[in-house]
Amino acid sequence: MSSITQTAAIPAAVDASEDALYRKVMRRILPLLLLCYVVAYLDRVNVGFAKLQMLDDLHLSDTVYALGASIFFWGYFLFEMPSNLLLHRYGARFWIARIMITWGIVSSSMAFVVPLAQFFNTQTSTMFYILRFLLGICEAGFFPGVILYMNYWFPARRQSVAMSGFLVAIPLSLTLGSVVSGWLMEQTHGFSGMSGWQWMLLLEGLPSVLVAFVVLAFMGDGPKTAKWLSSQEKAVLSRNLEREAAHKSHSMAGALRSPRVWLLTFILLTFNTGFYGLAFWLPSIIRASGVKSPLHIGLLTAIPYLTAIFAMVWNARHSRKTGERRLHAAIPAFIGGVGLILSAAFADHVALSIVLLTIATCGILSLMPIYWTFPGQILSGTAAAAGIALINSVGNLSGFTGSMITGVVKEMTGNINHGTYALGACLLVSCVLITLIPKAMLHPPTEH
Repeated sequence: MSSITQTAAIPAAVDASEDALYRKVMRRILPLLLLCYVVAYLDRVNVGFAKLQMLDDLHLSDTVYALGASIFFWGYFLFEMPSNLLLHRYGARFWIARIMITWGIVSSSMAFVVPLAQFFNTQTSTMFYILRFLLGICEAGFFPGVILYMNYWFPARRQSVAMSGFLVAIPLSLTLGSVVSGWLMEQTHGFSGMSGWQWMLLLEGLPSVLVAFVVLAFMGDGPKTAKWLSSQEKAVLSRNLEREAAHKSHSMAGALRSPRVWLLTFILLTFNTGFYGLAFWLPSIIRASGVKSPLHIGLLTAIPYLTAIFAMVWNARHSRKTGERRLHAAIPAFIGGVGLILSAAFADHVALSIVLLTIATCGILSLMPIYWTFPGQILSGTAAAAGIALINSVGNLSGFTGSMITGVVKEMTGNINHGTYALGACLLVSCVLITLIPKAMLHPPTEH
């Protein structure tokens, strides 16, 4: 009896020590990754706030804005896979810092779209497209690079909590960005002859450049080079990753041909269409309800994203606790789709519409940390670098579809809310696709 008790206690002690080790890893790497993604996402979607003043100043239509907002993702699509392969070759520290410096410079340059158009003797709309395309090129590889970096540290069964700690940057950046962007546009408008949207784009691009130097100083390339880990801790991390890697694909060609990889790609394409459509057009949707002040629009826009932080973390922890992942992704996708459709149906009731948009945002963002555990479950090494980049690059064409759907439908019907029905339908399709994920991808091997 005593022998059995002691034997049972050994795995429990090992679990406790490894839990403590992975908490140590998360405390060390997640804050910096979170900071990086906050400034990254802010630069990606702040054009949605700039639109409130920019279109009138530049004499651009909603269709031009929609194309400019979405063309970012074409640059992202074309350069994402090469970028991720270079990160895998040269290391996360150097490559992520390079990405952040270049996108910060281009993002700030958006404030000077008119002078740049005059200097290069081209139309303002053309320069707007060029800068958005360059921003996509510069940022390409950042998000899949971080997902790949996570796979250097965490086995699949531990990734949902780690991913939620990182992906909470999305609602956090959109919450802070909504308030800060609205405040900057209102307070700086007319200062030194520049519009509020120009100051907002200029000032919000600079933190990316500054944070890049923090990355160079503090980010490591993986467990093997981490000076803050003991030899025994490095051995534990390596053993768990190697044991799981035996069940994964290491072939880049195999990853690109894998039906599972393409299923994950289409899931991302559908649910991100709903998300980016919401992110790019939410300020305009709120303004269309009658709210005029940029600051007030910012405060109302922050509500869905702030609430989604709690929903995202709770869903990831519950998934980790129960060991279930498919329903923890499918149900939020369904909630997000229904929430968007109902928010459009009740668009004339501002308070109810904000509540429904909040529910939709909670659903969309809650499925993200769960979803991003799936690629690392089937891919390793170069295959992971290529496969994750493929999934994210094709899937992020949703930034094009999400922004264009809303813009085109508004041009056709005169009502911005009609496009929201299509965004909700995309999330419902995503829900169905998630249920098709094979069970083999949902039950990673144990570490012991």
